[in-house]
Amino acid sequence: MAARPASLAGVVLAGGASRRMGRDKATLPVPKGISGVDGATTMVEHVVTIVAQRCQPVFVVAAPGQRLPKLQAEVVRDEVRGLGPLLATGRGLRAAREAGAERAFVCAVDMPLLTADLIDTLAARAAESGAEVTLPWDGRDHYLAGVYRTDLAAKVDALVAAGERSMRALVDNVDTQRIVMPESRALSNINSADDLRSLLQLAG
Repeated sequence: MAARPASLAGVVLAGGASRRMGRDKATLPVPKGISGVDGATTMVEHVVTIVAQRCQPVFVVAAPGQRLPKLQAEVVRDEVRGLGPLLATGRGLRAAREAGAERAFVCAVDMPLLTADLIDTLAARAAESGAEVTLPWDGRDHYLAGVYRTDLAAKVDALVAAGERSMRALVDNVDTQRIVMPESRALSNINSADDLRSLLQLAG
């Protein structure tokens, strides 16, 4: 196992609108065929379980009024729905910093093939480089599968106050380290029913 910093929290962003899926992805049942899943587990429970293997504490950032199952994580609520992942990331980073963590692994809730090994790789590189953000790069940036310094919460606040909504606005304005890696199913997101079927074929 790769070395990782002792102070690594987890932040799972679960409050997205999920327009393409047509339903809340956080409570989407993860079907049998995904490793370790019995068919009765929701996406948010599954991802929290994976993140908790390497990160403590774990925070789930949810939309106002969003219903979630009981989780082995602290739920942090956005104040306003639909403002995008940048504001939610800032809220999660602030919660992690208040809990004493120097860094947090931030991911989206729709990553059923996420692995602890991926978290190890990113966390180890973040500790080695001291970068403010450490991202996997396989031809594109994976903003919601990276390690972020928790003191970036203040930077996020400033960007949001200036009208920014995209994660790129943050990543392009801080010290970011990109780890080049081959395309990995661990980085796959689910945006539609077709995506879910494709991932099941990969996992089978």
